[in-house]
Formats: sequence, C-alpha cells, structure tokens
Amino acid sequence: MPAKVLSSAILGIDAYVVEVEASLSGAALPRFITVGLPEGAVKESKERVTAAIKNSGFKFPIKHVTINLAPADIRKEGSAFDLPIAVGILAAMGFVQKEYLDKIMMLGELALDGTLRPVKGSLPIAICARDKGINGVILPEENAGEAGIVDEVKVVGAKSLMEVVQILNDETIKEPVIVDRQELFHSNLHYQLDFTDVKGQEHVKRSLEVAASGGHNLIMIGPPGSGKTMLAKRFPTILPDLTLEEALQTTKIHSVAGLMPQGKGIIATRPFRSPHHTISDAGLIGGGAIPRPGEVSLSHNGVLFLDELPEFKKNVLEVMRQPLEDGIVTIARAAVSLSYPSRFMLVAAMNPCPCGYATDAHNECSCTSQMIQKYMSRISGPLLDRIDIHVEVPAVPFTELADRDPGEPSKVVKSRVQDAKQVQLNRYKDAKIFANSQMESNDLKKYCQLSKEAGELLKTAMDKLGLSARAYDRILKVSRTIADLNHAVDIDTTHLSEAIQYRSLDRQLWLG
Repeated sequence: MPAKVLSSAILGIDAYVVEVEASLSGAALPRFITVGLPEGAVKESKERVTAAIKNSGFKFPIKHVTINLAPADIRKEGSAFDLPIAVGILAAMGFVQKEYLDKIMMLGELALDGTLRPVKGSLPIAICARDKGINGVILPEENAGEAGIVDEVKVVGAKSLMEVVQILNDETIKEPVIVDRQELFHSNLHYQLDFTDVKGQEHVKRSLEVAASGGHNLIMIGPPGSGKTMLAKRFPTILPDLTLEEALQTTKIHSVAGLMPQGKGIIATRPFRSPHHTISDAGLIGGGAIPRPGEVSLSHNGVLFLDELPEFKKNVLEVMRQPLEDGIVTIARAAVSLSYPSRFMLVAAMNPCPCGYATDAHNECSCTSQMIQKYMSRISGPLLDRIDIHVEVPAVPFTELADRDPGEPSKVVKSRVQDAKQVQLNRYKDAKIFANSQMESNDLKKYCQLSKEAGELLKTAMDKLGLSARAYDRILKVSRTIADLNHAVDIDTTHLSEAIQYRSLDRQLWLG
C-alpha cells in the first residue's frame, strides 16, 4: 500500500504543504525514482535516505521505489524532504504506523547514519502547519526552538530517524517544545555597541536621531577616519524596538535564507547589513533560479549600510531605487515570480573626493575639480533624491578624542526617538503610515502646512540649490520629524532651516 507523509517547502518567505507519497512495487530490477519536479539536492536524497534507513537498523526494500512530491507542478529544492521520504518508505513497508501521518508535518536532512541535521525555513513552515490546521511538526532538534515560537502547533525536535519512528509508533513519548515568546524576545533584545563610544560629532548624532525618528534615509560625507562607519554601526541602537510582529517577519526572512543565529529562536534586534561594494545586483536585490532574498530584504525592518557608496557599480545602485520607494522587491524568473518585503533604512557613507581629503583642513586634497565631478557623478540624481538627509562628517579634533567623558548613551537617544515615533503613530492612526518618511503628496499637504515665512525660506532654498520636486518633498518630511522631536504642532522656520541644511550633497550645490 502507498504511504503519504505531510511535509512543506518554501516559496518566497511563505511555506506551502507538500504531500510526499511513497509507493513500492515488485519490479524485476530494484530502482529508486523521485518525481514532482525535484531539484539537485532532492534528487540526491535517495542516496542519503537509503544509507540512513539501513544504518538505522531497517532493511531497505529490494523493490521499485517511487516517490512523488505533490503538487507536482512546483519545483522542489533543498534537503528537508529526506525525513518525510524515509518515513514514507518505512510506512509503505509497514515499519511505521500510518495513524498520525496525516496530522503531522515532517522535515529534516538525514545524515548517512540516520541522524537529523537542521534545515532552513522552520518558522514559516510551522506557521503554514498552523494555518492549514495540522496538529504538529517533527523536525531536527536544532530547529525546534525557532519553530516552537508558533502558537497552536505542537513542535517536537528529534535527533534521528529511529527516534522519529519510535515517536510515530508510540514507543517513546517526547514532550512538545514550549517557548515563551515574550521572554525569548526580551532576552535577545540586546546590542553590543553603544553611542557612548563615539567622541564628538554632535551634529552628526543629531542627524542620526532625526533619521531614526522619521525613518529617513541618510548619507554621511567625510574624510577617512572621521567615524562614519562607527556611527553607522551604532545607528540601530537608537531605533525604536521591534514589535513582536516585526520580529517574526524579520525572523521568517532570515530563516528562509538560512541565516538564523545559532541558539536564537527569534531575531529581536534591528538587522544591520553591510555588504561589500563588490556585491552584484542579484546579491543586493536577490536572485537565483528560485529567487532568494538579497541584502535589501535581509535588512527589512532594519538598516542597510553601504560604505564607500560611489565604489558600488552603478547598475547595482540603480536597482535599489524601487525597493527604496515601494518597500518591496519583486524578482521575476521564467519559472516563478516572487516578492520579498524590503522596508529598510538606507545609511550610506562616502568620501568627498577620490583621495578623501577635499573637506579635511589638516590634509591636502590631490584631486582636480574634474576628478571630483566624475567621482560624484557615480551616484545618480534619482538615487540621491531618495536619500532624505545628507550630513558632512569632519575629522574629529584631538581635544574631543582625548576627552574621557562618555557620550550620550543610546538608550537616552532612543527614548526621544520613541517619543517622536509615538507622535507619528497617533497622527497617522487612521492611515497606513508608520513614519514621516512614508507620507505621500496628499499627506504632505495635510500634515506639513507652512507659515508664510517658512514658505518663503523654502522657495529661496529651492531656487538657490536647484532642488528637484522629490527633494522638496524630502525637506518637508524631515521638517515634520524635527518638529515632532521638538514637540511642536506646526513646522516653523527653525525646523525648516535644519532640514534644508541636510541637503548638502545635491548636484547644484556640489558642482555649481
């Protein structure tokens, strides 16, 4: 009799149910065949499964073994089907009771000796089991803590194929994993870095505080050694804490990508991704025959830091414009088209010129104006318009470096950021807006009214700097955030002038 075992596979960041059917027939020549559009790792599972069954003390059938992975019109990849295939064969041979097979989802990679190895995507698979009304999930012990976050599903971690067989045959009782989500979330909510480590650069810290409060993208321009990277790495420590829903969504993306930290069932801190400037557009956006999430999606709900921005290939930077604007990236392939969330904060850093010392009072710049213009032209105007805040980072004077007084701690700055964030949540409670940076044109007319004096100031700045319409919108959004930080209902000239000075990298100012 054929046997059917429930398993699951990942498509994008979500999972779907896969029925693993095993059939044994008495053909003249023994054969093991897998159908249902299996990819390389799935095709190779027959070798692992055969060895694991034999080394677990069972006799492998000398028959024609057919494995079907349904639905058969979706490509299957990965090694997570090893366990359900092995259990399906053993059930077809009569070594496993079939009573629970339609109530339990199974996944796991098998070693040749029958032990279970961890797999990717256990959290979205557990969510799929809950949504489909499946009672439980059996998977490798290393994945049990992650999958156990999901309520209403019994998650059992197993060490080997033999242990799974014993559980299914009621020969051993293993308690489901119980995870206190709130306790796990708070225990993982810890950053190693802090703003107290940063000496001086008070105006840069202020710009980072504004960016964190309103969800604004930011670029820092300064000579080598001025602290740009140091500041960027500490930026997540002043961002508002992840909500539990955001943490689960972030964990799903990292779980699918196989990047979950060992021993952590949930990602509770804001992601910080810093790819090298040699990255490809597929590495940044995501790609592959079955598209995988790229750096923009791994930065979802966190920070994407691009150091030495002009050194990135131009086509790599240009493909980032859509996720910056829409908060989602769609990757289309011949076989499938997938969308990944990518609502991140972009923090970039760059030198003011090729040698790096154009704005340094203590080092002479060796670049000509043509060299500087060519260097700056590597960043397109449309991309620059999508960065709300431009801030210059000068070299730190010796007196500030030698100062032993600690800087303002991250938790103090974060408290002000969270207050400003709460103001925005209250303001936009009836709209699908969570930060000032997400306002559209209609929202700007409603929430960013300017006095006559402020309007005149903005008009003068637009004419003098030659700013685009998008830059105009960015200035209004940043002004609204500065006003929120100052607990002001209306935007005045003080808020507006500070926002205008954060547009120092616009084309007309640098090249004119």
